[in-house]
Amino acid sequence: MTRIDAKFAELKAAGKKAFVSYIMAGDPDYDTSLEVVKGLPGAGVDIIELGLPFTDPMADGTTIQLAGQRALASGMTLERTLQLATEFRKDDDTTPIVLMGYYNPIYNRGVEQFLTDAKAAGIDGLIVVDLPPEEDDELCIPAQAAGLNFIRLATPTTDDQRLPKVMQNTSGFVYYVSITGITGAAEAEAVDVAPEVARIQAASNLPVIVGFGINTPEKSKAIAEVADGAVVGSAIVSKIASGTPVSEVLDFVRSLADGAHQG
Repeated sequence: MTRIDAKFAELKAAGKKAFVSYIMAGDPDYDTSLEVVKGLPGAGVDIIELGLPFTDPMADGTTIQLAGQRALASGMTLERTLQLATEFRKDDDTTPIVLMGYYNPIYNRGVEQFLTDAKAAGIDGLIVVDLPPEEDDELCIPAQAAGLNFIRLATPTTDDQRLPKVMQNTSGFVYYVSITGITGAAEAEAVDVAPEVARIQAASNLPVIVGFGINTPEKSKAIAEVADGAVVGSAIVSKIASGTPVSEVLDFVRSLADGAHQG
């Protein structure tokens, strides 16, 4: 059982929904992002999604793209991202960390070396958005063999014919992308999300967590009411981008987490 599996079992026993937060590793610099990450569990975050900076993030909107550029400009690399996770693990051995990004930096490092290093750094799962199920032999299956969850995205365009393929070899949870488009492009609506979540739940026994387009405590609550939890990324990254003090960023995160936990 991974930390992700254990966290969902704990939440289920407590009758609570999950709150997942995304931040870009190294945004705006290593020390600030480490301070934010260390504060997330205390702000109510159940699972941390840690963005891996990359020069060509095709699924991301302007907010996340700019965060990646700031991180890269500050000297952030895959190695330093894993170092940040290692630092976090010195004080917290229970909160799951999902590394979210693109395959190129992983391929460049070498899959075997990357998985060894990620496991040693305390990474629990991977979301690699540009590797479809047809490429499972490339990273997904080796990752699962190494004890890491491989989390897949489902979208509004994932039809009933495609869904079983997407669910194949997926573990940890399913990340449902609530809108058609890039991060931060539109707002998620619970009335649209609910039937899609039910459809995915019928095809899998994994928790379904909804992300993209969630930016307020009220929206976080509404989405958590129809899913197994909510993910917020761009709204948090926007606070960091504006130079908001870390304590205030964490207060905002706490309000979003409280919303999801009431769902």
